[in-house]
Amino acid sequence: MKPQFIEIPLVKNEEQHRFELTFEGHIAFIDYKETSSTVALIHTEAPAALSGTGAAAALVEKTLQHIKEAGKTVSPYCPYVYAFIKKNPEWRSLVSERFPKYKELMEENS
Repeated sequence: MKPQFIEIPLVKNEEQHRFELTFEGHIAFIDYKETSSTVALIHTEAPAALSGTGAAAALVEKTLQHIKEAGKTVSPYCPYVYAFIKKNPEWRSLVSERFPKYKELMEENS
């Protein structure tokens, strides 16, 4: 995560079912669905103004950390989150074994 994002808090917007990160007046977010044991990450979106800043990657990392601290697993349905976990194998242990592409993700090399 780039240093400029370390102190920015992750917001869990339960009303809109999304995790949010605000940077330079813009909000990047990940839509989610949650059960008692798993958080499904559905869609990640960052405004064009944040393109190339690292905001989306910081959002994903902070979201994964939040899920880990909550003692839950993740189902990375969002292609961006899936690719992030693929590139950062330290997060693979967080992936739910019930996620349809679990085996595929675990077998892939970064």
